[in-house]
Amino acid sequence: MSLRVLAVDDSLTMREMLRQTLSEAGFNVVLAEDGLDALDRLPEADPDLILTDLNMPRMDGFGLIDAVRKGEISARVPILVLTTESAATLKDKARSVGATGWITKPFDEKSLVSTIRRVTAM
Repeated sequence: MSLRVLAVDDSLTMREMLRQTLSEAGFNVVLAEDGLDALDRLPEADPDLILTDLNMPRMDGFGLIDAVRKGEISARVPILVLTTESAATLKDKARSVGATGWITKPFDEKSLVSTIRRVTAM
């Protein structure tokens, strides 16, 4: 069974890059365009890992992480933040709401796949 990843980003270009990279690594990828879209897709996606941007319309990555951690569905799933942001205060805030890790864009494909495998132990 392949690893299921819910990838959340408001940029269509970034979503397609993630779909290609993760699909080529053998992962089953579900895409969402913001936090609300991700929450709608969460039950069906049943992800082994969530990969989310921070800055998105309607619901940002912090809101998504907080909602996932407070819910019953996927409350323990690893959540990696994938963003252009690098401020320590934002990393601290992400950790405080339940993020598992942080990856800065632009991402290295091999490093991203390796991190996902390590975090999910697959």
